[in-house]
Amino acid sequence: PVDIVCGGSPCQDLSIAGLRAGLAGARSGLFMEQLRVIREMRDADRARGRTALAVRPRYMLWENVPGALSSHDGEDFRQVLESLIRIKDPVADVPLPAAGRWLPAGEIMGDGHSLAWRVLDAAQGWGVAQRRKRIFVVLDLGGERAGEVLFESEGVSGYTPPGREA
Repeated sequence: PVDIVCGGSPCQDLSIAGLRAGLAGARSGLFMEQLRVIREMRDADRARGRTALAVRPRYMLWENVPGALSSHDGEDFRQVLESLIRIKDPVADVPLPAAGRWLPAGEIMGDGHSLAWRVLDAAQGWGVAQRRKRIFVVLDLGGERAGEVLFESEGVSGYTPPGREA
């Protein structure tokens, strides 16, 4: 049992530079496997008598290219969000935004769960010469902390807090 499942499905099917096969692409199946693993782990925990916040994993982190927001006119990203929320709420419906496109950051709150996404430069602060924008999606299956994970900083930009002693 784990508290968080992290992963990023291969980006070629969602990338603007790729063939744009989307979630139906041959390489996007890893996302569906992540969902399957999470469901099976949560079912097993419930079968062992665990309830509420004790059911694991509580969190999921998915990473991909920002092209995921626009793949198949936003429908692929809508399916990602809806599939994640349906782990907790099997009848959840996530509509496409009224504006017809996904913003680079957002949050969905549910009854006892939350989901947030944000495009970040994964290279910023790591000394990498090129920009590496990525979309990160955090799912909190036990509460309303997904937005806190992505949007609340622990310090000032560029400030690295001192490390702990060994």
